[in-house]
Amino acid sequence: MEMDESINVFGEALEMCCEDPVTGFYRDGKCNTNKQDVGSHTVCIKVTQAFLEYSKSKGNDLSTPVPEYGFEGLKEGHSWCLCAMRWLEAEQANMAPRVHLKRTHIKALEIVPIALLKHYALDLN
Repeated sequence: MEMDESINVFGEALEMCCEDPVTGFYRDGKCNTNKQDVGSHTVCIKVTQAFLEYSKSKGNDLSTPVPEYGFEGLKEGHSWCLCAMRWLEAEQANMAPRVHLKRTHIKALEIVPIALLKHYALDLN
């Protein structure tokens, strides 16, 4: 399972999204991806309670712990590599969480336009 090059939306080295809780398709703390990552877990978000409730209402419960997978559940303030389509779905419902662009993989741009991501950016100067 060869990993795609670890590059962010600016064409720079992809920065760490979160190690506590550990995130990413590879569970390496980064939003790295490859062709087996059907969900494209490439958008590094800052979790809010409103987003967790929205996501749960859509059948993607990210707040409930799943100990058998070592998942403690997300809380407001955590960062997380979210599926690009999930983020876009949340944005269309006016529920999109803010985004760390330097921690978001360039592959996210195949699904979400950069201008839209920039609108939610936490790390633009």
